[in-house]
Amino acid sequence: MLSTEQSMKEYNLDTITCPIHSFETFGAVDGPGIRFVIFTQGCNLKCKYCQNRDTWCHQGGTIYSVRQVLNKIERYKNYIIPSGGGVTVSGGEPLLHLEFLTALFKELKKQGISTAIDTSGVFYLTPGIKEIIDLTDLFLLDIKCINDKICEDLTGVSNKKELEFARYLSEHEKHMWIRQVLVPGYTDKEEDLLKLKEFLSTLKTVDKIEILPYHDMGKFKWENLGLKYPLEGVPTATDKDVEKAKKILEI
Repeated sequence: MLSTEQSMKEYNLDTITCPIHSFETFGAVDGPGIRFVIFTQGCNLKCKYCQNRDTWCHQGGTIYSVRQVLNKIERYKNYIIPSGGGVTVSGGEPLLHLEFLTALFKELKKQGISTAIDTSGVFYLTPGIKEIIDLTDLFLLDIKCINDKICEDLTGVSNKKELEFARYLSEHEKHMWIRQVLVPGYTDKEEDLLKLKEFLSTLKTVDKIEILPYHDMGKFKWENLGLKYPLEGVPTATDKDVEKAKKILEI
């Protein structure tokens, strides 16, 4: 729960800003119903399979104030609310922009609009993180790989923070969808999928588990930035690969 001090804090909706990469006005996969999706700029991971390599840079994007974003959302309320949808903030990594998220979500709550965050969860559970967790209805949590060594190889960071983040969400009755990208030769190992299944069984608030097949359609974004694509030669995941993983996870 928010402290009295946190709940009473006033935010200037015109001066609190965030670098935004892009918007999607009729999202259908980032949460239930029709979603207004905000893609923030900047990321703290270096996922080798990232489809949006252009979102990593913290100096990119277009600066929007909370009020400007609210004005955009307002145009679609008549579609969002009746569909059981809401607003999803993705990225990049949304939790790098806590003040913006907090101010935005407090205003959305006043309007009865559901909120969701698509995140890696690779953060310490600071008071600011806990506050935004309290304000969020649904988390789309990306479990990069339950095998910590593989996780570090794929993303540049350990999985310890994201697993602790998932436990915290469960303990505080926050609903989540778990997502994992199935990368052949990396995240498709049976022993790791079984460990993932065991870990997920300890969480109480998982509404959905999604296995997302790896593809290289974002490769051109790396090349446009003059960068070598790190998973060159790795095959895309097939429907058969996905079904095999789902069978192991029993989903």
